[in-house]
Amino acid sequence: MANLELRQVKKRFGAVEVIHGIDLKIDDGEFVVFVGPSGCGKSTLLRMIAGLESISDGDVLIDGEEMNEMPAAKRELAMVFQSYALYPHMSVRKNLSFGLETMKVSKDEIKKHVQQAADILQINELLDRKPGQLSGGQRQRVAIGRAIVREPKIFLFDEPLSNLDAELRMQMRVEINKLHRRLKSTMIFVTHDQVEAMTLADRIVVLRKGVIEQVGTPLDLYNNPQNIFVAGFIGSPRMNFLDGKVTRIENDATVISLAAGGEVSASLKSSPAVGSDVTVGVRPEHLLPVKGTGALSGEAQIAEQLGGETYVYTTLNNGSTATVEIKGQADVAAGDPMQLDIDPDKFHVFGADEQVIDRV
Repeated sequence: MANLELRQVKKRFGAVEVIHGIDLKIDDGEFVVFVGPSGCGKSTLLRMIAGLESISDGDVLIDGEEMNEMPAAKRELAMVFQSYALYPHMSVRKNLSFGLETMKVSKDEIKKHVQQAADILQINELLDRKPGQLSGGQRQRVAIGRAIVREPKIFLFDEPLSNLDAELRMQMRVEINKLHRRLKSTMIFVTHDQVEAMTLADRIVVLRKGVIEQVGTPLDLYNNPQNIFVAGFIGSPRMNFLDGKVTRIENDATVISLAAGGEVSASLKSSPAVGSDVTVGVRPEHLLPVKGTGALSGEAQIAEQLGGETYVYTTLNNGSTATVEIKGQADVAAGDPMQLDIDPDKFHVFGADEQVIDRV
């Protein structure tokens, strides 16, 4: 186990800078997930930590020791790749032991480590098979087992579940979570899937274009996004964004007129001037269907019945769209009129700079 610190880490490919001065501390035993859209720099950052990419500027420190010039093989890290990267001609047992053999570990120690990994991952019956005889989920277990046998200071996962089907992804998320609780190791996990981030992480690092947008626990990011990008990226279905304009200040509350109809009001720490354009963000579960007339009116376009909840994709009267989450099995069909209110305590206000404006 180990802690990790990044100090003003930058990466340039020629004249193009793709990582722009990242500062981050990861504590011993913490599970941190890097999340963001394709091309945001999350895998590049992971490879820089691993020593597979050079650092253009800044410092990478593990347990306080600078790693900038340290070869990958000597950093005592283990990486699990998206492609599994197993040796196809070797048995599972050999795949697990090969790295230790190249490190000149004794046969007794290798046997012990391989058996421990097989027990943890429940792959004892696979040890004499070749990778080509395994399912995708089994191959990923072997890839993780190959990391476990090395007893690394930090585990690095580079989108390890993206090649699996939905059911296997869910199962492997559970297994990785259990593995972290059992080993209590420091783990860094890269994904573009915010569901994986929400379910696995102690803390999430949201990246965009080589910059950290926000760091926090999953629920911190869900409940208190700092800007429109984080608000829209974290949460599924994504947050709804409604155009609005500040119309007046009334009893210390900022009143916002929505382009889609109706008004909302909130006490803000720094209210924009009257006439300012703002964006109101509201999650699907905080758009509330009502009988009679609501703040927002529209028409259901698609109703997805998922059993435990219903998602209603709605076109509002001004032509904008909104997603509504209704608990349970709602009797809604395409073409039905929708009347909606906004939970007065649960919406967010974003300024013209797309940053959140905190409530009082």
